[in-house]
This record gives sequence, structure tokens and C-alpha cells, in this order.
Amino acid sequence: MDKMWYVVHTYSGYENKVKANLEKRIESMNMEDKIFRILVPMEDEVEIKNGKKKLSKKKVFPGYVLVEMIMTDDSWYVVRNTPGVTGFVGSGSKPIPLNETEAIRIIKDMGMEEPHAKVDFETGERIRVVSGPFEDFEGLVEEILVDKEKVKVMISMFGRETPVELDFDQVQKIS
Repeated sequence: MDKMWYVVHTYSGYENKVKANLEKRIESMNMEDKIFRILVPMEDEVEIKNGKKKLSKKKVFPGYVLVEMIMTDDSWYVVRNTPGVTGFVGSGSKPIPLNETEAIRIIKDMGMEEPHAKVDFETGERIRVVSGPFEDFEGLVEEILVDKEKVKVMISMFGRETPVELDFDQVQKIS
């Protein structure tokens, strides 16, 4: 089973208390292998009072907490019975996970982590360039630069191997 993000409904104003309670329960009930992270989505808000700027944190979804977990009967029970939790968001008794795109956007908006693009090729594999000045060239993947979302490829030009740095979306694995 995969870990996914679920939205938990709480009493309004109890989001941080639920996060703290749930973190204690995870530890005391040995659920660290099923329940991973609890987030109260926040964003920076600039208030101007008496001509002075004041930066404060504002809850993005008041009354909701995000929980990254593997959904089992046990993990559901631990979260559902945490003081301040009124239930999971979903139809009836079946919690519905956030799709990965929504979860990544929320986490990124919070500035918590930059999601990295997933690539379907590895070092040493043959790829085809699908856009840009080297379009239709083929080459071997030399290096994958995940943080830059770029790939170094050795392309044969004029009878010699030439290293070229391309964006992930400019190349495609040759199957």
C-alpha cells in the first residue's frame, strides 16, 4: 500500500491541537510506519496596522489538517479517534486521498518542499530529443540533475560525441 495524503476535518481552531495530539498518539500507539506527516496548511499574510507591515501565518484551510499515511483499519482508527477530529473528508466512511498534484501544490505553496519532477530514464539509457535545437537527435544519458530538472546527454554531432544539457521535458526515453 502507498502512503497518500488525506484531509481530516477538525473542530475550527483546533488544527494545531489535533496535530500535536495526533503526533503523540502515533508515538504511543507505534504507528510511525503507517502515519508519517501531519500538516496544518499555512500561508504568509501581510497585515498593515498603524502604517507598519506585520507578517503573520494564516491557515489556508481552517478546520482541516492534512495527514500523510497508509490507510489501514488501524491507522484510520488512530486518526479518527484523535481528540478534536470530526472525521475524514470523503464519501461516507471511506476517506478519499488527495491526488498527488493537489498534495504537491499545497505543500509547495506552504514552502515546505519543492517537489521534483519524476523521470522515466536512467543514466546510460538512450533518449531522443523531442524539442529545442537538438530535436530528433538521439543520445546517451550521462547525468541526471534532479534539482535543476535537467539531464546531460552525449549526442553525436559531426562524428564526435558532444555533451548537451537539456530540460527533462525536452527528452524522451527510447523504448
